[in-house]
Amino acid sequence: MNKKIIIVGISSLLVVAIMLLINIAFLKPASFRGTAYDAPLPVAPDFTLTDAKGQPVTLSENGGKITLLFFGYTYCPDICPTTLSELKLTMEKLGDDAENVRVIFISVDPGRDTSEYMQKYVERFNSSFTGLSGTEEELTPIWEQYGIFREVVKRTSETNYIINHTARVFLVDTNGNLRLSFGFQTPPEDIAHDIEIILGE
Repeated sequence: MNKKIIIVGISSLLVVAIMLLINIAFLKPASFRGTAYDAPLPVAPDFTLTDAKGQPVTLSENGGKITLLFFGYTYCPDICPTTLSELKLTMEKLGDDAENVRVIFISVDPGRDTSEYMQKYVERFNSSFTGLSGTEEELTPIWEQYGIFREVVKRTSETNYIINHTARVFLVDTNGNLRLSFGFQTPPEDIAHDIEIILGE
């Protein structure tokens, strides 16, 4: 066989192989930066709590929005203000797409937090955020369903104590499925990146 033909053939195969690799690289779905739930996606445990205006807020009635769900309390010295600040920055990074996202902050301290106080607290970070509380009887099953650890520590009085608690943000997609979760101090750009992927699906 003519060497020239062999060389041309090999060169052609290499070009085809390179093109295939490029296509695969560009067609590969973008990977999430948060912790993804395995398929089949679990349905996010539903709940209804009363907001600061006395209106019921139900998780599954999401208005076609992604929900970022975080559990904490208004007296928290560090984790909660840090996380809410990061979620504020996340919304800013999303720009117009922030309209498709809602943030719900649920109390792990019903003894001190009312929904009214929770709402005033979250509005310091972003006026669109929703703060919710309830009785311990109302909140306990929600904590349990989301695997929220909470422990009262360093109590010096009935109203002066610290609560150790789970510090993850849960992302519930528009279909009501638990899609992702983000650990403490996940960069806002990472959260925004994952939200953009889901909004683009």
